[in-house]
Amino acid sequence: MTSNEIGKETLKNTLDNILANSVSRAGGVPGVVAMVTDCEGNIYEGAAGVRDSSTQQPMTTDTVFCLFSTTKALTGSMLMKMVEEGKVRLDDPVKEYVPEMADIMVLEGFDPDGQPKLSKPKTDVTINMLMLHTAGFGYEFFSTKDRKYREAKDVPPIMASSFDAVKSVLLFEPGERWNYGANIDWVGKVVENVYGMRLGEAMKREIFTPLDMSDIGFSLSPSMTERRATIHTRDQEGKLTPNPHIILPQPPEMDMGGHGLYGSIGEYMKFIRMILNDGSGVLKPETVSKMAQNGLGDLKSGGWVSSDPTVANDGEFFPGFPKSWSYTFQVNETPLPTGRPAGQLMWAGLANLFYWIDRENGIGGFWSTQIFPYQDPSSYVGYLEFESAVYQHLKK
Repeated sequence: MTSNEIGKETLKNTLDNILANSVSRAGGVPGVVAMVTDCEGNIYEGAAGVRDSSTQQPMTTDTVFCLFSTTKALTGSMLMKMVEEGKVRLDDPVKEYVPEMADIMVLEGFDPDGQPKLSKPKTDVTINMLMLHTAGFGYEFFSTKDRKYREAKDVPPIMASSFDAVKSVLLFEPGERWNYGANIDWVGKVVENVYGMRLGEAMKREIFTPLDMSDIGFSLSPSMTERRATIHTRDQEGKLTPNPHIILPQPPEMDMGGHGLYGSIGEYMKFIRMILNDGSGVLKPETVSKMAQNGLGDLKSGGWVSSDPTVANDGEFFPGFPKSWSYTFQVNETPLPTGRPAGQLMWAGLANLFYWIDRENGIGGFWSTQIFPYQDPSSYVGYLEFESAVYQHLKK
């Protein structure tokens, strides 16, 4: 055995144990798939536990997950591709491409009858604001005001996967601050209207085919359906219940650029490698460099407060460490306790999926479970252990 082979074997044993412990510990996760890649290819692939606790079907590395907000980075890449091509500019008003944006109002509050008090925004929402989550949109599970507005105006929930579901309200004047919300669904609509095709078709042409990503899409194929992991919900006592009925509409009325993709994790690793390799085959190096830089200026990205404890817990990644936002990732501005250096990229998905992309060291990883609510203590701790172990290995 060469020293390189021994190193890989050590890494595999360490990470396999972390996955196994995440499943077997009290209050653990039903199942997990996790992978690590360098610039060349995956250096670790692992699976532990089950796809569904009622059927006991084993979790495998080709299991299909609802990718939720890890979808955003691919939609952001599509937008940046159009910037490269001169089809859009980041400072363009969104209404030039999606006229319905002109009808979106700012929420000033509610009258005594619970009806929204609205005003016209003083500033146009730009593509840049959508990409950086400064437009003013929220999510109903992270905002009581957004939830109340949707109820008053009969706006469908965001998981309805329809254009009506994103036509909510601005929680503040555009550009005022950072707030995580339905922005990238609007970006997806910009992509569709410029290219004249569904977002999934555009992604297939511009990203999936060049990167040989086939086991991914907004609609589940029969094979993907067979391998789909069930979303479990954890109650206040910590008990997990499988919910096979929790599934995004198939086929979706709208390809949701903010959360709509299903895929196996190996396919997502190809996208992570593309970013590690400065856009190889998809984007120009200078585009990827721009995508990795803080776009918020003096503003910061932060945590979230849940307005629906069945879907999300309150939380924040690495509280106390300053974080900004790029196109379209969170950027840690200082080194993290896991070992990740400053200026690197990460984000997550609602059912407790977490990834990071470290362009400095040429390494990235993905930790994937299917559990509500978001920021599940067991899954998130497993992810932190996983990332930390990868950096401990790098030091050796």
